[in-house]
Formats: sequence, structure tokens, C-alpha cells
Amino acid sequence: QVQLVESGGGLVQAGGSLRLSCAAFGSIRSINYMGWYRQAPGKQRDLVATVNSGGTTSYADSAKGRFTISRDNVKTVSLQMNSLKPEDTAVYYCNAAGTLAWGAPFEYWGQGTQVAVSS
Repeated sequence: QVQLVESGGGLVQAGGSLRLSCAAFGSIRSINYMGWYRQAPGKQRDLVATVNSGGTTSYADSAKGRFTISRDNVKTVSLQMNSLKPEDTAVYYCNAAGTLAWGAPFEYWGQGTQVAVSS
């Protein structure tokens, strides 16, 4: 019932910037939480940044000071990534949880977008 679509991934040089976006589609009443996670080859999927419906944000230590998560609107979240490092290379996934228009809760993952940072 919900589809999350990530965009904005690509290849950048170390020190560069990239902005990821995630848009939710479907009959959604509300989104309580949206977050960005990443998974590098051979590693688990780790949290990068989150934002809730009240605007409260949180960041992984590796992202703090360089990345900024924001809710562009009720169905869209972005992740501004600055001062990128090779260790930021990963597939980045959007996650959202909330309530469908007819009252049922939902939690969905996007399909991921590749970020590659070269030195």
C-alpha cells in the first residue's frame, strides 16, 4: 500500500556533497518516522539519521556534523551529505512508519540508492 522511492545517489569525490531524497507514495494518513540507513558490502544495515513527526532528529556518530536530515513535506525526507568520505560508500535505504489512510499502521523500506565516494 506504500511505496518509498529513493533518489540522488551517485559517485562523488571525497570532500564532495550529495543530497538524497525519499518520497512516499500511497494512501497515507500520517508518517510518524522517517529515517536513512546504509549498508556497505559485507556489513549490516546501520542507522544514519532519523526524523520524527515532531521534527526531532538524530544522527549516527559517523554522520553527525556532516549530514543533515530534513522533512521536506509530510511524505518526503532528504539527507544532505557534505564532506563525504570513502567510508560513506554504501547503499542508502529510506525507512518510514506511520498510518495508512484507513487506519492501519505501516512500515516500509525503499529499494535503496547507491552512494560511492572515491578518494
